[in-house]
Amino acid sequence: MDLSCTPEEEEFRSRLREWLTKVLPTLPAAPPPDDWPGRRAYDLGWQRMLYDAGYADVHWDASPTTRLIFLEETERAGAPYVGAGFVGLLHAGPTIAAEGTPAQRERWLPPILRGEEVWCQGFSEPGAGSDLAALRTRARRDGDHYVVTGSKIWTSHAEVADWCELLVRTDPDAPRHRGITWLALPMDAEGVTVRPLRTLAGSAEFAEVFLDEVRVPAAHRVGAENDGWRVTMVTLSFERGTAFVGEVVACRRVLGGLAREARRNGTWDDPALRRRLGRLDAEFRALWRLTQWNVSEAEAGGGVPGVGGSVFKLRYSHARQDLYDTAADVLGPGCLDLDRPWVLDRLSALSYTIAAGTSQIQRNIVAERILGLPRGR
Repeated sequence: MDLSCTPEEEEFRSRLREWLTKVLPTLPAAPPPDDWPGRRAYDLGWQRMLYDAGYADVHWDASPTTRLIFLEETERAGAPYVGAGFVGLLHAGPTIAAEGTPAQRERWLPPILRGEEVWCQGFSEPGAGSDLAALRTRARRDGDHYVVTGSKIWTSHAEVADWCELLVRTDPDAPRHRGITWLALPMDAEGVTVRPLRTLAGSAEFAEVFLDEVRVPAAHRVGAENDGWRVTMVTLSFERGTAFVGEVVACRRVLGGLAREARRNGTWDDPALRRRLGRLDAEFRALWRLTQWNVSEAEAGGGVPGVGGSVFKLRYSHARQDLYDTAADVLGPGCLDLDRPWVLDRLSALSYTIAAGTSQIQRNIVAERILGLPRGR
């Protein structure tokens, strides 16, 4: 497989680098991590700059290779991450682009690209996290609407979101995976209650969402009724296959910073630490090559990532935790100081073996769909 870039793709890389060099020094200071209204405004402002410069559509209308170049270059340059826009840009938007009707694409995609609307993800429930198909939030059809009752948890950015990609059970008598529907829920609808959740790192980017007889137009259904599980697999393929791409580049940058700090504070003299840093360097290089392979596979398959994303997500989750455990060893007692670099990142890294499907779920997917092993009972 050819992993090299075409002359046109290299020209895109060069043009993007030049633009980033010019605009990044003009950005205002980022708001504090716990100021989510401020973060929303900042993140959407950056998205609008991308839109005005012609880069906003790279997430959907460009080739997967061009998208990879974009994520690589923006991360290397230290550009703002998608932040509050990540569900819309990396999950819901690509799903609507792949599965939505022309009217749905026209309604929802341009506001995401222009930095005008934020989406959140309403998948997990208190009793249906890793076992997502066990969800119990119900939606009954009432004319041209669904009436939704239930609750969701770990709903990213719900407190500042305009829309929610929502999974509901529309046929309680169907087999678990066949009675689910994917809806776009307006977060300002009557009956929606949002309660922020504070994480170990002290931030509140997650929330509980309670739904009490919420009316959602049937026109907001993406895909057919009771076909939501298949649509959800499209969403998760983007979440696991391409949404973490920029973070691999970020981890490689952190690794370089750790090596420099180790040389400065003397921990570099420990041969065991040097071996760990070397192993992590090899691991993230391999993950980057795996990312390129997954992107090439997606390009050949119509733009939707395949099950190889589960291989990447499984290994990346553990490599990220290993990276920040190593950071703690480099910092020594400083790893308890929340104001030191990498300390909050270490706390957030603990969630990566759970977020976007636990490592146990990813192992099942790899075993069954890639290795062809029999399904567990």
